[in-house]
Amino acid sequence: MFTTLITCAQLQALQQTGAPLMLIDCTADLMNPAVGAQQFLQAHLPGALHADLDHDLSAQGDSESASGGRHPLPRREVFAQWLRQMGLHADMQVVVYDRNGQNFCGRLWWMLKWAGHAAVAVLDGGLSAWTQAGGAVESGPATPRTPSDWTLRPALRTLVSADEVLARLGQPDQTLIDARATPRYRGEVEPLDPVAGHIPGALNRPFGLNLDEQGLFKPAATLRAEFEALLAGRDPASVVHQCGSGVSAVPNLLAMEVAGFAPTRLFAGSWSEWCRDPSRPVAKG
Repeated sequence: MFTTLITCAQLQALQQTGAPLMLIDCTADLMNPAVGAQQFLQAHLPGALHADLDHDLSAQGDSESASGGRHPLPRREVFAQWLRQMGLHADMQVVVYDRNGQNFCGRLWWMLKWAGHAAVAVLDGGLSAWTQAGGAVESGPATPRTPSDWTLRPALRTLVSADEVLARLGQPDQTLIDARATPRYRGEVEPLDPVAGHIPGALNRPFGLNLDEQGLFKPAATLRAEFEALLAGRDPASVVHQCGSGVSAVPNLLAMEVAGFAPTRLFAGSWSEWCRDPSRPVAKG
């Protein structure tokens, strides 16, 4: 079972065993939502399915939502119905990937853990690493799978609400890590949300820092040293990850697990939910 990362070589070996496997392409573009599906049609791993960030991995209305923000999480029951339509079975190893620095596929990795499916891993390096390793690709639409009877299991990852973040603000049992680019964190620019700045006390670690020059996750020891330096003595168990809308926070969460830390928490509504309530404090700089 692969539960964090899987290399291209490991995936190729797994494919040869004939083990139950589901590949899901999560390529997306925040500025042009149609791009992900278009790029999937152009090239994807053979047999892969496609997950759309806005339609499949985000709630379609308040009645379906488990969080706030620009990309609200669908309730677990709603997500489970989508997984059944995709044909997921309990014994399947799921491998998720994208063309976006393991950013958008991290969302689905976390959601599957939240739904109780442990056997899910991110393809390290994504489609680029796969093709560089000689992996085959195909074009055209995905081949639909037969719907399954997959059922929810106890959540393996923890979701934190805006109210919970506010209640623990400044307390030692909560350390916020903001995954946005540093100019956004500082409040110097804000291209997406109505207010610029960050949650008071949050530490900044742009999610791209987890990758090396080849687009692969850095070695576990390197990641551990970097997070320990960022935390500067704070308890790793206190960490809550956030970003703009809860998507790019996940690479930091995943990187901490690759580094050997226990699973940490996610504030999925993130800055986009936080800043819409003028009663919540805002910091800059």
